[in-house]
Amino acid sequence: MTQDTDLLDLTDDQLDRYSRHLVLRELGGAGQLKLLKAKVLVIGAGGLGSPLLHYLAAAGIGTLGIIDHDSVDLSNLQRQTIHKTENIGTSKTESARQAIHSLNPDVCVQTYPYKITANNAKALIGEYDIVADGCDNFETRLLVSDMCVALKKPLVSAALGPFDGQLAVFKPHAGEALPCYRCFVPSAPPRSEARSCSDVGIIGALAGVMGSMQALEVIREISDFGPSTAGQITFFDAMTLKSRMVKLPKDPACSACGDS
Repeated sequence: MTQDTDLLDLTDDQLDRYSRHLVLRELGGAGQLKLLKAKVLVIGAGGLGSPLLHYLAAAGIGTLGIIDHDSVDLSNLQRQTIHKTENIGTSKTESARQAIHSLNPDVCVQTYPYKITANNAKALIGEYDIVADGCDNFETRLLVSDMCVALKKPLVSAALGPFDGQLAVFKPHAGEALPCYRCFVPSAPPRSEARSCSDVGIIGALAGVMGSMQALEVIREISDFGPSTAGQITFFDAMTLKSRMVKLPKDPACSACGDS
């Protein structure tokens, strides 16, 4: 299929809305159609989820699923920019849905205002092509990763510290040497060691940086431009504005994707 043929499948409004994508030789009409047909599940509508959802919606992702059991709080607004002051007390999924509809009403938004658990993870993740995890606890991250491994779904995972962030793509089904998240974090640390941003703080703009990078990775995985970064992890330091990419080895003994 040529790019010109691909453009025939877009409406006049879509040709205008996505015109800056369409002129990119690496993306073009074929890539935009992949985005329009894609279904992405976003875990968490908070600091990472805010820019992630904004940019995925702007890019024209056909269906966005949002799962988050929390409601908007005043303290969220320092970094969770998809929410507004008037949304305080509203579920984050509904607040995010309203923002997405305002930005791009063509995006189909599915909301899940509850926790993802071992009982519902398979049904939820099974409905989507790719998962973007921005949750704030290791138990959920490991659960989501294990289910993505079982269902052979690509996982784009990001995390935040007070002045640092990390980002990685996990898809062990795509290559024997590729790790999953559990290869990197075999088990959740004791709850006494797990600290939230309410305990240690976070610089708000860092969430914007990492969430935007996470959106870019999702878009790259869907539209196939540029080499995949699966098998590597990127660390970003907001103190120095330096980043580094490190290779992640596969753990042959991993309980999720290992040889056993």
